[in-house]
Amino acid sequence: MALIETKNLTFTYPGGTKPAVEDVTISVEKGDFVILTGPSGCGKTTLCRCFNGLIPHFYGGKLEGDITVAGSNVTECSIHELARHVGMVFQNPENQLFALSVEKDVAFGLENCGVPREEMRKRVDWALQMTNIEELRERAPHELSGGQQQRVALACVLAMQPEVMVFDEPTSFLDPLGAQKIFEVINDLNKKLGITIILVEHRLDLASRYANHVVVMDEGKVVLDGELRQVFDSEKARLIGVGIPKATRLCQILRENGVKLSKVPINSEEASQLLRKMIIHD
Repeated sequence: MALIETKNLTFTYPGGTKPAVEDVTISVEKGDFVILTGPSGCGKTTLCRCFNGLIPHFYGGKLEGDITVAGSNVTECSIHELARHVGMVFQNPENQLFALSVEKDVAFGLENCGVPREEMRKRVDWALQMTNIEELRERAPHELSGGQQQRVALACVLAMQPEVMVFDEPTSFLDPLGAQKIFEVINDLNKKLGITIILVEHRLDLASRYANHVVVMDEGKVVLDGELRQVFDSEKARLIGVGIPKATRLCQILRENGVKLSKVPINSEEASQLLRKMIIHD
């Protein structure tokens, strides 16, 4: 069942000379973990703004084509209605943090949705625990580091437990270990709670361990869309500069030099197992 579906979606910002996204047709199934990637400025963030209704309800411009989320036409739903279905963590966490304490920021969305106080407290505690920021509960968000702010922004969305969660490079302020922990949290939400994940990300070595679907954009258009192994192993992905996982590129080079491989890995664990079997067999 498609939870998000676009058909020939095109959007041009006010004063823009060309569309930021153009003729985009994709389908995201319920329970999918989708990586949305591509070169900087290719339209990834703009497409995400269409998913949660910021386009066309907040950003002006010209929207053409169709987009539905959870069976509803985005153009006919208000942003607050869509917020019950789609939560978004922005690239810059300061854009969504404004309360006097971390706890109040995490509780804000729940309060506006009328969640009972006891349930609200449980969800806030859980979200703070999942993002490992329990000790920051009483701190003011503007006093925190960029990485801590990103964790707070993530906790705000986690507490809402929407059907779809959209993350716009949520690990951009984190070191590799911190990024892996965030990906593990996101993966748990997907696998244990069935929340559909759309992750805008360049760290494909880490993200590819968890996703089952990848969409690659370039110059506002979707140029590749499908299963990770097929997309990452395509020549087109390399030509447009997608930072495919290092394990994939290594095995591509081996294959190009005459080494026979049963498959091309998409993460370091798969590469390690594949190479170990080859060495033992030889």
